Amino acid sequence: MSLWNTDQELFDLARRELFTSVVGDVMDKLEFFHQFLPPAIRPLRQDMVLIGRAMPVLSVDVSVDRVAGTAKKFMEKPFGLMLEALDNLKPNEIYLNTGSSPRTALWGELMSTRARILGAAGAVLNGYTRDTRAVLNLNFPTFCWGSYGQDAALRCKVVDFRIAIEIGAVRINPGDLLFGDLDGVCCIPKTVEVEVFTKALEKTRGEKLVKAELEEGSSAMAAFAKHGIM
Repeated sequence: MSLWNTDQELFDLARRELFTSVVGDVMDKLEFFHQFLPPAIRPLRQDMVLIGRAMPVLSVDVSVDRVAGTAKKFMEKPFGLMLEALDNLKPNEIYLNTGSSPRTALWGELMSTRARILGAAGAVLNGYTRDTRAVLNLNFPTFCWGSYGQDAALRCKVVDFRIAIEIGAVRINPGDLLFGDLDGVCCIPKTVEVEVFTKALEKTRGEKLVKAELEEGSSAMAAFAKHGIM
C-alpha cells in the first residue's frame, strides 16, 4: 500500500522527510546510475527545495532577434516558443530548460511571476538566471548555474517543449519527477517513482535510527552490521 495517494501528499512527504542524496542512493540500488543533473546546476539560494514534474523545454543558439521569411516560424519571434512554453506550465510542474550554450540568462523575474501564478513548482536551467534579487524576493525555487544578466532575446530561442531531453548523462521525459536541494537535482523516472520514494522513506527513517545509535556511542561497524545503512 502506498504511503501517499496524490502528488501533493508525496511532495509534502519528500519536503518533510527526504533529501536528494538518499533518493540518489536508492536509484543506485535499482541500477539507475545516472540520475543527478550536472553539479553546476545549483539552488539560487541554499535553502531552496524543489519537487515537481518536469516540463522539458529545448532551446538553441541564435545570433539575431528575429528572421523574416524563414521556414521555421519560431525564428520570427524574439524568444521563439518561450512564451508559449511558459504559458503551458501546469500546477506542480517545473520549467526545465536546456540545449543552448550557457552564454545568456534563461530565466528571470517576469517568468518567475507568471510561473507562480500558474502554480508551477520551480525552474531548473542548464544555464543562468537573471533579475536575481527579484527572483529571490519571490522565493521561487530556481536551480541554475548562477546569475548572469545577459539577455536571451538575441542569443537563444525555444524551439520545442514537452519533449524528452538530455542534460549531461540524464534523460528526462515529460512528467518525470525532479527533486532538488542543496546537494543538486535528481530525476526520478515516472515508471519507478513509487518504488524509489517508498524505499527512500524507509532508508531515511532507518538512518535516523543509525544516527541515534552513533550518538549513543555505537561503532560505525556495529551500526552498519545491524541496519545495513551508513
